[in-house]
Amino acid sequence: MSAEEPQDGSPEDDENLQYFVRIGQTDLDGTKSVERSLTDMKGIGKRMSRIVADAAGVDRHATFGRLEQDDIDAVIDVVENLEQHTPEWMVNRRKDFFSGETNHKVGSDLEQKRRHDINRMKMISSYKGVRHKRGQKVRGQRTKSTGRTEGTIGVNVEAIKEEQAAEEAAGDEE
Repeated sequence: MSAEEPQDGSPEDDENLQYFVRIGQTDLDGTKSVERSLTDMKGIGKRMSRIVADAAGVDRHATFGRLEQDDIDAVIDVVENLEQHTPEWMVNRRKDFFSGETNHKVGSDLEQKRRHDINRMKMISSYKGVRHKRGQKVRGQRTKSTGRTEGTIGVNVEAIKEEQAAEEAAGDEE
């Protein structure tokens, strides 16, 4: 029996189970525990999900879909205001470039900010921006032997078979 399955398996528990819990633009799995379900959201990892559950006053091992609506609302409120519940060093947007604020982005907001940052690096032609433009590795990885995007030059068996078939066909016609 896995940790994700209900303990008693009674049918009345399945009636109260909310299979999807929506936070922002993300649907979270209601059959998982609160801690595991929150990690499915971009911008929230294992440690941050523990902080969210503790700040909301919810048992992090409880099944997310079986929580009362008030508890789910408390979790949603904490996720939307994470910078108030976490230390400054733990948030993912410290001293934002444009606003100067410190906040924590989750979900599609995080993806949008990341794209915006990459486009800004490309526009100012910083080293990382140039690497992004060229499609090369950005963070100092080796590129001599890995990260090659061109097609392989190795043996193409299909092309050889087609050539042999064409030669045989030409030999039969003679």
